[in-house]
Amino acid sequence: MKRFIIILTIFTTLPMLAQQRVTLEECYNLVVKNYPLAKQHHLLDAQNQLDKAAISSTKLPQFNLDAQATYQSDVIEIAIPNSTIESLNKDQYRATLSVNQLMYNGGLTDASLRVKSAQLKTKQKKIEVTLYQLKQQINQLYFSILLSQEANVLLKAKQTQLHVKLKEVKSGIKHGAILPSSDKILEAELLKINQQFQELESNKTALIQTLSSLIGQSLSASTLFQNPLVEIQLQETLNRPELDLFQLKKEEIKSNEALIAKQNSPKLFGFATGGYGNPGLNMLDNSFQPFYTVGIKFNWHIFDWNSNKKRGQSLAINKDILDTETETFTLNTNIKLNQQQLEIRKINGFITSDLEIINLRKDVLKSADSQLKNGVITSSAYIAELTNLYEDENTLVTHKIQLQLAKANYNVIKGQ
Repeated sequence: MKRFIIILTIFTTLPMLAQQRVTLEECYNLVVKNYPLAKQHHLLDAQNQLDKAAISSTKLPQFNLDAQATYQSDVIEIAIPNSTIESLNKDQYRATLSVNQLMYNGGLTDASLRVKSAQLKTKQKKIEVTLYQLKQQINQLYFSILLSQEANVLLKAKQTQLHVKLKEVKSGIKHGAILPSSDKILEAELLKINQQFQELESNKTALIQTLSSLIGQSLSASTLFQNPLVEIQLQETLNRPELDLFQLKKEEIKSNEALIAKQNSPKLFGFATGGYGNPGLNMLDNSFQPFYTVGIKFNWHIFDWNSNKKRGQSLAINKDILDTETETFTLNTNIKLNQQQLEIRKINGFITSDLEIINLRKDVLKSADSQLKNGVITSSAYIAELTNLYEDENTLVTHKIQLQLAKANYNVIKGQ
């Protein structure tokens, strides 16, 4: 017998152990990992590597192959009597291979690479901001599911109590202590409870499916959503990723300013050209011949009609715009935090009142229970008091969940 009890205990606890559990923090982590936008991190990194490789290639030798064949209507003729110099052919041919090597450009290439690095950080931070903003949506779904769970527990308690009361009423009817048909009223109420179960289950399933799609992980109606104990810390500085994004945008502007400053830097190139043609470099030799030239070239864009200066001034205005955006975001976020603090205080007040109301409702229901047993009141009157208690308990649960939601939203708004 003892062995049978042990085996039975194992089989009854296995489903509980196998039940899927999920926490609010896990949902936060999953949306960052599985949301489709998160894939752009790798794509942006790969794109940046290609852009940098293209920019760095300017430091490598540049090869150019040219070939041409021409026919001229006239050529240079040297009128020297008794000269053996032949006139050039009117059809001429040339093929050349040129090599150009950048030797100095004032750090323009390195400045361009720094701009690309700054742009990558800004783009990736934008993705982080978007993913972070999904947290409030997750909060709403998660705590709505928790509310459905708690409502289900309360409804089951009410159902159990009605079943017990139904047995008592039937016994009272049998012994003539309670009016006939009183049990029918309780049975009708139990049928209503079954409808409420169906509605709760339907709403919960819809919420779970939405959350499952958002976090990219399969969840079922049997998944247990753990109620988090959310704590908040007041009077702390904001730690939102949007603030980091504003700062990265400023750094991107600085890197662009440095790039503009390098635009008009002197540039020094080395070059070499080899070729084969008719004529070659010796214009007096009217035949196919190889040739080559080597040298260095200096280039300096001295005056650009203040184009770069105006671009720099435009970037400076962008920095001022970013300052105003940062100030606006900080102001609006602090306003939201203050509103959330007021919401938390309000709900705490509601919970205190709810507890007092429930204690009073329990006393009333206890009296109604005694009166029903003695046939003083009808089943309808008892159900009314039981429903009142159930609704007030449901209100308490709702306020507790709303309090946790308000705290979770406060932490998200603050960036905790």
